Amino acid sequence: MRNATTNRMSFTSKVVMLFLLLCAQIQLVSAELVLTAPPREKADAGEKLYGPLAAELSKVLKEKVTYKHPGNWLAYQRDMRNDAYDIIFDGPHFISWRAKNRKHAAIGKLPGSLQFVIVGHADNEKIQSPDDLIGKKICGIPPPNLGTLTVYAAYKHPARQPVIVPVRGGFKKVYASFAKGRCDAAVFRTTFYAKKLTDEQRKITKVLYKSKALTNQGISVSSRVSSKARNKIIATVTQGDRVPATKNILKRFGGKAKAFKRASANDYSKDYQYLEGVIFGW
Repeated sequence: MRNATTNRMSFTSKVVMLFLLLCAQIQLVSAELVLTAPPREKADAGEKLYGPLAAELSKVLKEKVTYKHPGNWLAYQRDMRNDAYDIIFDGPHFISWRAKNRKHAAIGKLPGSLQFVIVGHADNEKIQSPDDLIGKKICGIPPPNLGTLTVYAAYKHPARQPVIVPVRGGFKKVYASFAKGRCDAAVFRTTFYAKKLTDEQRKITKVLYKSKALTNQGISVSSRVSSKARNKIIATVTQGDRVPATKNILKRFGGKAKAFKRASANDYSKDYQYLEGVIFGW
C-alpha cells in the first residue's frame, strides 16, 4: 500500500515537473517580441519594409524582435484584439483603440497629419454639399481604411449615409474609378489630392467636405515592452537622416521625413471613435 502511494506521488511529481517545463518553454517562446503593420502589401514586400527595423531592434534591445505579416485584414483585427503584437506601426485610429482597450502606449509618429477630402464631379450641379451624397455612391479604399471611416464619421445617422464602393489598390485606383463615373464622389487623402493628381485631373472635381486633421501614422508598443525598452525604441526610430532601419518605411509613408517624432498619449486620445460603434467598425 505504501509503495502504491509512493508511486502515485512520484507520477504526480513527474506530471507537475513536465507541466512546469512546458510552461517555461512557452515563456521562452513568448519572450520574443512581435513587430507588425497592416497588410497593405504582400508578405515579402512587408519583410523588406519592416524586417530591417525588427533586426535593428533585436540588436538594440538584446532580445529577439520578429516581423510578422498579418496575412489579411481579418487576421490583423483578430490578432490585435488578442493583443498578439508588441510593436505596431499603423494609423491613429488603431493606435488609439489599442491604448484604450489593450494598454498600448504610443511612442513614435510620422511628422505631419492625416486629413481627407470628399470630392464630387465638377459638372454635377445636383451634388453641392455632403448632404447631397446621402444614399449616393462614394468610391473609397475599403474599411478599415481611415479615409473611408472619416466618411462614415461625417454622417452620424446610419440611415442617412452614402454607399461606399470599395476600390482596392490605393487612391490612384480610387481616382480611376471615380473618373470613369462609377461613383458620385470619392474620398482621398488631402496630400494625394493636392500633390499626386494633376491640374487636369483636379479640374473634373470639386471639394465637398474636408475632415479634421489627425495625428499621422505612428508606432505603439504593448505592456510587455518595458519602459527601458520603450526608450531604446524611441531613440532608434527618432534618429535623423533616415537610418537604414526606418529608411524604407519613411520613404513610403513619411514623404520627406528624415525620422519619426516622439509621440504622446494625447496625440491619439480620441481617434478610437472611428472604429467603435460605427458601421464597418470593430
